[in-house]
Amino acid sequence: MPQFLLELFSEEIPARMQVGAAADLARLAGEGLTQADLAFDSLRTFAGSRRLTLVVDGLPAVQADRVDERKGPRVGAPDAALQGFLRSAGVAREALTERDGVWFAVIARAGRPTAEILAELTQSLVAKFPWPKSMTWGTGKLRWVRPLHSMICVFDRQIVQAEVEGVRVGDISEGHRYMGARRPFRARDFDDYREALLGHFVVLDVEARKQRIVDRARALCADRGLELVEDPGLLDEVAGMVEWPTPILGDMDPRFLELPAEVVRTSMRTHQRYFAVRRPGLPGLAPHFLCVANIETADGGALISAGNARVLSARLDDARFFWEEDRKVPLETRLDTLDGVTFHAQLGTMRQRVERINALARAIAPLVGADPELSARAAWLAKADLATGMVGEFPELQGVMGGYYAAAQGEAEAVSEAVRDHYRPQGPGDTVPTAPVSVAVALADKLDTLAGFFSIGQAPTGSRDPFALRRAALGVIRLVFENGLRVRLGDLIASAQLAYDEPAAGLLAFFADRLKVSLRDQGKRHDLVDAVFALGDDDLVRLTNRIDALGAFLATDDGANLLAGFKRASNILAAEARKGALPEGVPVRVAAPPEEQALFDALTAERPRIDAALASEDFVGAMAALAALRAPVDAFFDSVLVNAEDPVVRANRLRLLARVREETRKVADFSLVSG
Repeated sequence: MPQFLLELFSEEIPARMQVGAAADLARLAGEGLTQADLAFDSLRTFAGSRRLTLVVDGLPAVQADRVDERKGPRVGAPDAALQGFLRSAGVAREALTERDGVWFAVIARAGRPTAEILAELTQSLVAKFPWPKSMTWGTGKLRWVRPLHSMICVFDRQIVQAEVEGVRVGDISEGHRYMGARRPFRARDFDDYREALLGHFVVLDVEARKQRIVDRARALCADRGLELVEDPGLLDEVAGMVEWPTPILGDMDPRFLELPAEVVRTSMRTHQRYFAVRRPGLPGLAPHFLCVANIETADGGALISAGNARVLSARLDDARFFWEEDRKVPLETRLDTLDGVTFHAQLGTMRQRVERINALARAIAPLVGADPELSARAAWLAKADLATGMVGEFPELQGVMGGYYAAAQGEAEAVSEAVRDHYRPQGPGDTVPTAPVSVAVALADKLDTLAGFFSIGQAPTGSRDPFALRRAALGVIRLVFENGLRVRLGDLIASAQLAYDEPAAGLLAFFADRLKVSLRDQGKRHDLVDAVFALGDDDLVRLTNRIDALGAFLATDDGANLLAGFKRASNILAAEARKGALPEGVPVRVAAPPEEQALFDALTAERPRIDAALASEDFVGAMAALAALRAPVDAFFDSVLVNAEDPVVRANRLRLLARVREETRKVADFSLVSG
């Protein structure tokens, strides 16, 4: 079936915008085709430094005929209303049909040629494309991320007559800016187009560009006994900057390896977009770098390598200056500078934040097995590197440089490690600190942030989370989980709230929501989280163990049937409570019927087993004790009439059901479990 090919050829598109642009192109094209009732087999988009490409396969040559029905006024409505409807629908009176006392216009529309629809879609797409930033140029009014030069717009190997202001539309494009020598080429379908681009030194697919970079970079490193330091984020960026990626291995002055490896890598990455390399099996970096050029040269990149090495040396000379100057000033002295730095208008300065974290880390330390004095010392120094020249130049090194400077001035190893790691974990792929002092300071940092912003009413709303509070909460959860900390979340929050006049309303519930997200990512059910969290247990390790045991129990026949019995009992009790007739007290053993006696005996026997298992956190054992109630509960509901005529008998049976509910609620609130 026919294919539609669209290429939007422009000046350089920033690498950071390309992924979003490809997604927007796919979305807009898909929505437009769907609205036009044009079915298709597949839709693909590609983005690079100078072009966005769309290819749609399996389109029909002509839009299908359509019959639309439009509702009009009621039969007998004033003639003026009917005439107005006829004009708006564009039909004669004879085209109306009556149904249920209402006029309907049946409008038959012949399908239009797909090429006409694609021309309109292309014009609309270009006019409304949602670039984060765009510009005009020349004398026209068209806005695009950079000057838009030309478009390939072809359907079924024929040029689509789209009209876009100041832009050449046809079947002609060009390849690489330099290696392609600006030689134009024609393309009437995607296969021709992709082949022509390769012949003009352009790799269209970003994944192919990334693989080309990795393969050639690894080969260059292997030839010299080196190893590429993988950097997926940098790879994504560089692949968006080149059309014909050509890795080049260069040499740097070995004296720069005296700098911390993070400084060297960050300078390479941030300023020059270079990859670092190392010797396999050895610590630190090797005195080399790998850059990715957009051109192949006769000298194999020697001239490019030499020029890049000079630029890198100048950058690293700046970094070495910061390194040497920063170490001349003790970290404590820099805290005075933070007194003039606002953290948040309602939460004070960075110095005040440091004081809060200091007190909180000292309070948390005993709960996580850390030394309170070392934790307080690390918290006191944790933010001092924000006032250093190196962090001013490379903000992404905050914490890391503080750790180096703390070690250089003779701080205890636990202190320097805690300063270095207190921001962690910053995301799902980041490592979690395990050293007790590091854990105490990392928790204090995140809990102060959460308590502070919640106390001033700045909780996240919807998709908005400007202060990254969801990330902070997940960081706390991971610190607790992955270190197996036996601490109550409520105690941690209470300690953090002491520094604020207003309570952090809703913070515990916020943690519950984040916990659901975390556990759902691990494959656990959110309703089980609700059921266990409702007990008021905020020891996250114990809570998770309880959820695991509950999930396993409910997956059995005993668990599923007991859940059904619990809900039946709860419904009966709730109905009685609404009448104000729910009796108090405890049930007693009666002579008959035997099913009622059996349930009473089972509850009497299993109650101490449940209590003992829960006390020792043997949740599997507690579930086994609950499982023993399944058969008596089933038999009771099968054979015993709860609403007996005798009020004494009826009250005793209601008390018996209340005891069933009470025992199950020791394990979880079964009313919150779905199913």
